[in-house]
Amino acid sequence: MLLDGATYDMARDPDRDGWWTVEAPAADGSRYGFLLDGDSPGAGARPDPRGRRLPDGPDGLSAVVDLEALAPRPAPAPRTRLQDAVLYELHIGTFTPEGTFDAAAARLGHLTALGVTHVELMPVCSFSGRHGWGYDGVAPWSVHEPYGGPAGLARFTAAAHEAGLGVVLDVVHNHLGPSGNHLPAFGPYFTDSHHTPWGSAVNLDAAGSDEVRAYLLGSALAWLRDYGIDGLRLDAVHALADDRALTFLEELSAAVDELAADTGRPLFLIAESDRCDPRTTTPRAAGGLGLHAQWNDDFHHALHCALTGESQAYYADFAAAPLGALAKTMTRVFFHDGTWSSFRGRTHGRPVDHRRTPAHRFLGYTQTHDQIGNRALGDRLSASLSPGLLACAATVALTGPFVPMLFMGEEWGARTPWQYFTDHPDPGLAEAVRSGRRREFAAHGWKAEEIPDPQDPATRDRSRLDWAEPEQAVHARLLDWYRTLIAFRRTHHDLRDPDLAAVRVAHDEERRWLTFRRGDVRVAVNLSPDPVTIALGRNGVRVLAAWEPVAHPGPDGRIHVPGETAVVLAP
Repeated sequence: MLLDGATYDMARDPDRDGWWTVEAPAADGSRYGFLLDGDSPGAGARPDPRGRRLPDGPDGLSAVVDLEALAPRPAPAPRTRLQDAVLYELHIGTFTPEGTFDAAAARLGHLTALGVTHVELMPVCSFSGRHGWGYDGVAPWSVHEPYGGPAGLARFTAAAHEAGLGVVLDVVHNHLGPSGNHLPAFGPYFTDSHHTPWGSAVNLDAAGSDEVRAYLLGSALAWLRDYGIDGLRLDAVHALADDRALTFLEELSAAVDELAADTGRPLFLIAESDRCDPRTTTPRAAGGLGLHAQWNDDFHHALHCALTGESQAYYADFAAAPLGALAKTMTRVFFHDGTWSSFRGRTHGRPVDHRRTPAHRFLGYTQTHDQIGNRALGDRLSASLSPGLLACAATVALTGPFVPMLFMGEEWGARTPWQYFTDHPDPGLAEAVRSGRRREFAAHGWKAEEIPDPQDPATRDRSRLDWAEPEQAVHARLLDWYRTLIAFRRTHHDLRDPDLAAVRVAHDEERRWLTFRRGDVRVAVNLSPDPVTIALGRNGVRVLAAWEPVAHPGPDGRIHVPGETAVVLAP
């Protein structure tokens, strides 16, 4: 081991096969790394795979971190249950012009005024370069230095808790980035038994996988234990290749539940999965994986098609009758529950037992980093939809049955795009990413020069939020609508009722309206530019809020809704 310029010999640990140990004096900030057998004499030391800080990036030395000295212990974390939550996904690097934890913490007042309960951070592990989405992280225990490193994350979490906000962190276990990944030199962290879109799979089930699992489990628990994070979002769990009888996800779920019991904190795991498999969130005791919730892309896809009319790629499955698809997802969760998927060329999914499964097992949203950033131009819904349709989209997501999640800036209809950007120092990798993205969209009719260059700093700069926008009238009006809807969700228990079987939805595909009932609350949404008259099926309800002026329903329970308007009603 190399520590502050001195070399220390390591010895095999007689009690743990494959481990080497040494004790040496160190202090907060001490630089250290490891020289492995087989490294050339002139090679530099490798960073610690469990290192918390990489001041010079993934190829530099690790730095010792005194966890107790990171930040003053924050106020107790909010005890908001998942079914009562409203999440807000943000990317530290583009949420503010500065792109740091401290700058993001200075904007938390906006989020508390909005009414959200949890901030969901996109990945903050160290990755190559300064700027990127974070999904190319290569050191799962570390915190990206340009954001503020471990101390910055600790300060952010403390500030969020002080403001009454929980913090959720996006973590990636299915792959590591292509540049700066030193793990293969330390052990069998990857296996050729499975192959993924990123190459060899993370070793969850081959020889040596016990230690690999322990490494990933330890990393996940460290975020929750050492930084006070309240929940983890697990990236693309469908890409975890794992053939063992006891899966990694079950182990992780059990470990998090145990930590929650030990600490008395309501910790949770939220999966991203495209399997449409209810077993992802089924409790372990009932034979499931035991994750506490998952993103529901089917809900997003149906709503997106209803709003935009798009039918490319996976939207093709939803485009023929998007309001019917949306109605199905709002009552049965998955559109694909054993149905034919033209995009996949096969049947897909499995039914959710909607009479027994609580709605808060699933998140609903109109936009996410994926659904914006993976478009050719990174264009948000606000680039093509009217303010009225944006208000309609927000109404469905925020008063619908699922736990709502917003993507940063959508609450005011941000006009800034959110594009795919990278900062790979390796010229070969940079060119591969640039040309690969252009090839991907050329297949859909785009010209190469139309696709933003991920490596161009201007691509990242365009993706930063413009904090002058919320003060402008058109944006301020939409922001006020979001605040109103979130307040309704907080004050009306019916909008947080987990009973999916109680949700009632009606729609007219041709006239483009949809209504749904959540207990005593009624919601009517008209996506057509033309006014419509809708029979609510019950009189005695009054308008609580409407995007455009709407009269209370008549004695016959009918309501006249202007074009591109949403209405919320209750007794």
